[in-house]
Amino acid sequence: MNSETRHQDLKISIDFQYFPNKYTCKGEDISPRISIEGAERKLLAMILEDHDAPDKPYVHWLFWDLPTRSEIPENVSKVDKPQELDGAIQGSTTSGAIGYEGPCPPRGETHKYEFKVYSYDRPLNLKPGANREELLKVLESVSYEYGHTSADFSR
Repeated sequence: MNSETRHQDLKISIDFQYFPNKYTCKGEDISPRISIEGAERKLLAMILEDHDAPDKPYVHWLFWDLPTRSEIPENVSKVDKPQELDGAIQGSTTSGAIGYEGPCPPRGETHKYEFKVYSYDRPLNLKPGANREELLKVLESVSYEYGHTSADFSR
């Protein structure tokens, strides 16, 4: 069963339904705080993606092997292994950047951005800069819990 049809095991929440400018290309372009409830496994992975982009999905952020916690802090550094994420590894966005890349849809368009979180028990053995497809392929080989939430943004 893939994550698109999977029952939600985790409760994922953010403090908004519409991205404040500070988390987007119109502002500081910093990552938002994300709350996670119900994770019973040892590690977390996350993908933030835009399914309304012409090249679907456009990946804005991904990381894996984060020791399970109830919150991902705001303004995570844009480096391979940010100190704020206790050894977690960040992957490449669609543009090839490492770390968070805030929403920036074409002018006049509103896009929905989905935060997908996975909880699992063993390290995924992916190198920094791995992409969405590589992460999802490795996740298919492990048992995991799943949850998601979304928010919109327009310019």
